[in-house]
Amino acid sequence: MKLLTFRHPEGPRPGVALTDTICLDLIAADPSLPILWNELFGHMDHVRELAAQWSAPSGVIDGVPVFRAGKYPLLPPVIHPPKIMAVGLNYRDHAEEQNKTPPPAPMFFSKASTCLQAHLGPIALDHDLLQVDAEAELAVVIGRAGRRIEREAAEEHIAGYMCMNDVSDREAQHADRQFYRGKSIDTGGPCGPWIVTPDELPPLAKGLEITGSINGEVLQHSNTDQLIFPIDELIAHISSHMTLLPGDIISTGTPAGVGVYRDPQRFLRPGDVAEVTVEGVGVLTNPVIAV
Repeated sequence: MKLLTFRHPEGPRPGVALTDTICLDLIAADPSLPILWNELFGHMDHVRELAAQWSAPSGVIDGVPVFRAGKYPLLPPVIHPPKIMAVGLNYRDHAEEQNKTPPPAPMFFSKASTCLQAHLGPIALDHDLLQVDAEAELAVVIGRAGRRIEREAAEEHIAGYMCMNDVSDREAQHADRQFYRGKSIDTGGPCGPWIVTPDELPPLAKGLEITGSINGEVLQHSNTDQLIFPIDELIAHISSHMTLLPGDIISTGTPAGVGVYRDPQRFLRPGDVAEVTVEGVGVLTNPVIAV
């Protein structure tokens, strides 16, 4: 299933993309359901029942609870994640382009939740942001809480996967000598368009092609098999002393080709369009504007 959040006139609402053109408003289908996916992940059996019930509506098109895709703008699939964590230097080809030895353990950093942006939402650059980079990533969304999660049980805690662009202010990142401020600019965390449930993908999202492009030019092209630390290891490592909660986002790292390591360097500029494509997950598109 493709799980999404959209902007309804009454506020954010959870939905399911039934087809490429038809979506289900879960709250209209069952008003007793929670509005946020953080809580909805605990009702996935019922969500599947509703999706099956409305997957072939009898002549009901663009009516409650089914609506045409595009009628409402999308929001980030998880609008209030308890945590956003990302992994540095987690693709072999990305380590090679920096002439760095792969780290002995995953290197995590966090992004502020205020960075989140939706599919088709703009990456907004202030006039003094001159070295902002795009980073194509596959993100994991946690669906079940856990601490000290064993690698063998990691998949039981995954709600699904989505595209993410780990937009990075390199000037702040280098000036601070740590990642938080540079990785947390407003609109610097585009994600979506939806969350794809694990049953739609290979186990632990292995073997998926991932690309990052600007204005249609592919700058990053790799495969999730290039991950130094696979998803089950990331979940086990970070949960060893930290509780993972439903709605937590783990962005698994970016492959080679980011702008700061290109010659000449390639940073985002107003008028650009950045895209992240992950095989089987979708395409995340964001225009770049000046503010």
